Amino acid sequence: MNKEVTFHINNMAYTITVDEKIHKELSKYLDLGKNNDTRDLLAAYIRLSQEYNTFQKNVEDITNKLSRF
Repeated sequence: MNKEVTFHINNMAYTITVDEKIHKELSKYLDLGKNNDTRDLLAAYIRLSQEYNTFQKNVEDITNKLSRF
């Protein structure tokens, strides 16, 4: 199910519609109840990028292991 979420970044409000899972992931790194500055947004982006890279590496490792069989 989709959910509307409003981010406050540098005193400007941005409302987007996202899947509930995405909402949960975004709210891990951004405080939705307060104004976030650019540093907070950049830090959240870097953390999500690190998670993605770790996930991608794990998938590649599993794929390589499975291809040996």
